[in-house]
Amino acid sequence: MRIWLFLALLVAVILPAAGQPQETSAEGSKILALENAWNKAEEQKDFRALDMLMDESLVYVDWDGSRMSKAQFISSIRAPELHPAQIVNESQEAHVFGDSAIVTGIYREKGTNKGKPYSRRGRFTDTWIYRNGTWVCVASQSTLIAR
Repeated sequence: MRIWLFLALLVAVILPAAGQPQETSAEGSKILALENAWNKAEEQKDFRALDMLMDESLVYVDWDGSRMSKAQFISSIRAPELHPAQIVNESQEAHVFGDSAIVTGIYREKGTNKGKPYSRRGRFTDTWIYRNGTWVCVASQSTLIAR
């Protein structure tokens, strides 16, 4: 009887903890580095790097509410009239759950589009999964916030 009580108590303690985010500094740091690499790739219009960072199933919801696939997102970055000068994350946190992770943060972007300057500040949420030995983004959403 005591063994069953001990096992029930052990399961009650372990199972809830298994569902909690693991703030693994190594994996979390890797994912945050990938977030920064995404910004640089977008600034430099490095389509190959963007392709490697995103899963084929990517769902991207932009600051204006538009929804894009991976191909559509990369195509939007490819636009010759778009010239992002700087994209930086002011803050970001990675919450790792085994083979998946959620990154939340605030970004600031400025550049020119169709010859007109723009500046945006927004909050973002990105969902990453560990697939075939690498982290890839499967979903991204951003919302503009007051400066």
